Amino acid sequence: MAFGLAGCNNSNQTTSEAPADDAATTETAASASGTLQKIKDSGTIVVGYRDSSIPFSYIADDPNQPMGYAHDLEMKVVEAVKQKLNMPDLNVRYNLITSQTRIPLVQNGTVDFECGSTTNNEERQKQVAFSNGFFEIGTRLLTKTDSGIQDFEDLTGKTLVTTAGTTSERYIRKYNDENNMDTNVISAKDHGEGFLMLENGRADAFMMDDVLLAGEKAKAKNPDEWVIVGEPQSFEIYGCMMRKDDPEFKAVVDEALANTFSSGEINSIYDKWFLNPIPPKNVNLNFEMSDNLKALIANPHDSAQPQDAAQ
Repeated sequence: MAFGLAGCNNSNQTTSEAPADDAATTETAASASGTLQKIKDSGTIVVGYRDSSIPFSYIADDPNQPMGYAHDLEMKVVEAVKQKLNMPDLNVRYNLITSQTRIPLVQNGTVDFECGSTTNNEERQKQVAFSNGFFEIGTRLLTKTDSGIQDFEDLTGKTLVTTAGTTSERYIRKYNDENNMDTNVISAKDHGEGFLMLENGRADAFMMDDVLLAGEKAKAKNPDEWVIVGEPQSFEIYGCMMRKDDPEFKAVVDEALANTFSSGEINSIYDKWFLNPIPPKNVNLNFEMSDNLKALIANPHDSAQPQDAAQ
């Protein structure tokens, strides 16, 4: 979805990426005064969204309205910003991001923050800041039930698709080289395109975060034809992403998440997206909350390294 999206109303409009000149001006304003001041001065908060990261941040029936688990948390942050600035009528503008554009669009001030399916890792922490985590995943494989692929060692001589600009892409290319797998690794522009390549036979398996694979499986023509396999190659934490060196704004984001966690509201939000039918096909992911996620909710942190649930 590369086109600009028309606004739903004056307080909740969507847009495509801003022109370079506007982005440069925004970056200067954001770095000079901080994100909260930028938002106050402009009267608008710009929220990044994904169009195919089911069930975190995606577009279904209404092209003007992102939805998903992470999007609901994103809106909790927006409400917290409204209260912090005493601006109940603050304008909300959505800006489409992808795996490849999300970091630069946050850095240059085009997007004030995003909560989607972005992994918090040490390399990215050098470029942007992360909130306390709100989800933990394992990286696995989606393949046909009769493909014969059960784990990563079965990829020898096969074609694997993953999403460009993700930690999975970097990992599998390194894994392929180090183990002389002779796997043909191809990259898709987003998760939806990755599954399409798998579905039409261009790839034998799709590597991505387990819960995102569950989302792609759920929207398949016949979900029973597909299976998620393989020992997780990494465990990663998703967090909201924002500009570095802005502790005041990060504190607002972290507090909004913490309040959602401590009140127990996170449980109803989780159930809505992972244990009930969701758009666009009203399929239930049946993805139970893991012990690791329960531990993260009970003891929030912004570390790049997942902490064992038993600790």
